[in-house]
Amino acid sequence: MKRILLLGLCALTCAAQELRVYAIDVEGGKATLYVAPSGQSMLVDAGYGGSGNRDAGRIVAAAKAAGVTQIDYLVITHYHGDHVGGVPQLAAKMPIRNFVDHGQSFESKGPGGVYGDYLAVRAKGKHIEVKAGDRIPVEGIDVQVVTASGKAMTRPLEGAGQANPLCASYRPIEIDRGENAHSIGLVVTFGKFRVVDLGDLHWNQEYDLACPNNLLGTVDVYMTTHHAKRTSGAPALVQALRAKAAIMNNGPDMGASVPAWQTIHESPGTPDIWQLHYAVLNDNKHNAPGAFIANKGGNCKGYWIKLSARQDGSFTIQNGRTQKEKMYR
Repeated sequence: MKRILLLGLCALTCAAQELRVYAIDVEGGKATLYVAPSGQSMLVDAGYGGSGNRDAGRIVAAAKAAGVTQIDYLVITHYHGDHVGGVPQLAAKMPIRNFVDHGQSFESKGPGGVYGDYLAVRAKGKHIEVKAGDRIPVEGIDVQVVTASGKAMTRPLEGAGQANPLCASYRPIEIDRGENAHSIGLVVTFGKFRVVDLGDLHWNQEYDLACPNNLLGTVDVYMTTHHAKRTSGAPALVQALRAKAAIMNNGPDMGASVPAWQTIHESPGTPDIWQLHYAVLNDNKHNAPGAFIANKGGNCKGYWIKLSARQDGSFTIQNGRTQKEKMYR
């Protein structure tokens, strides 16, 4: 009995000393739950609406597993349906205290659609509009806004700012004037651990963070940008991050493009790639090993990928489907 009590106490104590991150499967959208050691929560995006409350239900399930009863900060990176569409359904299921976004939409001006639905819910809480260089005050972790409304921060993060030789091969692509290019991007730091999460930031805006100097420096985990589509994931940024692992919020046939996948794979140290879905449009060579893939095929159970990070910089990633777990020192 004493052994059981000690193990239970250890589990609670260890969780209290960790930053826990749940990459939630919303079928190719985005919803990532961050739970600080303080117990405060930050949800980055809320997936799709509709589908019988599927995405809101999966977010609530992850929150319950993390011991979270409310969302302290909901960060909406941009106003596309796969990121903001699930907000009304989520708000009906659990309290949302603070709504963080970049302000006015760069696409939708009228009262209807997912943007209008979001504004109606946002009006019931506290609204925080952020710009590059701001911080989101989640107790126990440092959440730095590195890009918002199409503008990147101008000062490098601590330890960053070195000239980036990868910029020599960078080439811009067709300009995006919509919401993707105006995504909120974050760097979350807990002690020596650092994770980057840039929403759907466009290739050309990634340049502003990476060139001519790398303003972000290195990170431990890269949450893939724009579901790892072709229009994001510029090598000049991704490979300069030198991540140990990448978590890909792709769907069965959404994201996980071969060029973006290969860019990560060819990064220094050959980072592990953990995928929320097997990419059915790719061959096996451009999918992670099965133990690193949380869901296979459509009509899945929505398994998440969980990251647990400690102040010394070590972290563990676990696949909810296979229970595959790997520790990074």
